[in-house]
Amino acid sequence: MRFFAHCSHLAFLSATALLATAQQGTRDLTQLLESNKNLSEFTTLLTSYGDIYANLSFQTGVTILAPNNDAFNKIPYSSLGPAFEANQSQIVRSVLQYHILPGLHPSDSYNGTFTFDKTWLQNASYTNVTGGQVVGGVQQAGPLNVFTSGLGTRSTLVTADLPFTGGIVHVIDTFLVPPQNFVQTVPQFNLTAAGGAIENASLSSYINTRSDVTLFVPANAAFQAIGGTLESMPAQQLQRILNYHIVNASTVGYSANLPNGTTLLTRAGQNLTITFASNSLFVNQARVIQQDLLLANGVMHVIDNFLDPDTPSVTANPEIGTAAPLIQGTSLNENVVPFTSFLPTSVTSFDTASAMPTSSFGVDDIGRGTGVTGTASTSTSSTRATSTQESAAAKRGLPPMVLIGGLLGALCWSINLV
Repeated sequence: MRFFAHCSHLAFLSATALLATAQQGTRDLTQLLESNKNLSEFTTLLTSYGDIYANLSFQTGVTILAPNNDAFNKIPYSSLGPAFEANQSQIVRSVLQYHILPGLHPSDSYNGTFTFDKTWLQNASYTNVTGGQVVGGVQQAGPLNVFTSGLGTRSTLVTADLPFTGGIVHVIDTFLVPPQNFVQTVPQFNLTAAGGAIENASLSSYINTRSDVTLFVPANAAFQAIGGTLESMPAQQLQRILNYHIVNASTVGYSANLPNGTTLLTRAGQNLTITFASNSLFVNQARVIQQDLLLANGVMHVIDNFLDPDTPSVTANPEIGTAAPLIQGTSLNENVVPFTSFLPTSVTSFDTASAMPTSSFGVDDIGRGTGVTGTASTSTSSTRATSTQESAAAKRGLPPMVLIGGLLGALCWSINLV
């Protein structure tokens, strides 16, 4: 009897604590979502994945990046469209997990330097980054907070810092896209020469499956500058040069982790040196022209020149635009891009992180710069994960008080059995 009295006392204290929190004006997640009509589509989707929703209800410090209803209207015109249309529940689950960040990340914690925060996306089928896939966050002029994800997707923060008992919600205007592997990602940034060269040098399996990879990828123009020589080069020699662009490290080399003077050991066995000068980032003599493009298994930075394993001590000269190629060779016509014939013939739908690619997200990705945003859809039922999950949402989307009471009851019952 004393045991059950103690359990009743625990339940009473929990209910009292929740009531006190509510009286202080902080809502639980259910109340917060219900009070924001522009999150009605997200609420339907989230509650249809009852385990994720219930887990969120018990968090004591979490940040949710919640796409608004306008973001859902963009889905049919985006790379996520086929997965949502076909109700591919595991893919949609991974997308949801990618919108949840452990810890509190208020809007004023972001500044002009990119930060890369871990997410709940840890499923090895969709990410191969230790500790979970990341999302980039930065504050731009305005101020305007922007989150970056796979394929260069940009999501703008439209409503910030909505508090609930377990953390905060940021409302964003575009879905985050889980990063894809290298071969699937390079066409989105016109890095087709690099993608084909990696295939030709038999490095695609390594690059697509190694965890925590960091790549420095020459732009198409860099390939064209010495393309005639590269195309006629023995495969082993080409592989050695490309290996000098692949970093062997236990952590991902996001730009925020590359301070001036950093040295990085490459797969070729020689080091690279990072220089920050004249507000630009350099690796050896090459200028980084696009940084922090997220991959399923790491990150890549686009550079304007080839790195040469035979001259690892060369340094950056920020006074010039693009340095002359260190690797001597014949150039190609500007309309000729080498190695593109080695690219996979189909790069058009969602794929897992660990499998060899047969496809990729579509080019017109939601939120990419001036990409397709689409028009309002008259019905979004076909673009959500629906079926039997949605019909059970009400049963599984229980308020935290009910869920806590149930867990306390289960705990007392199990202890009594022991």
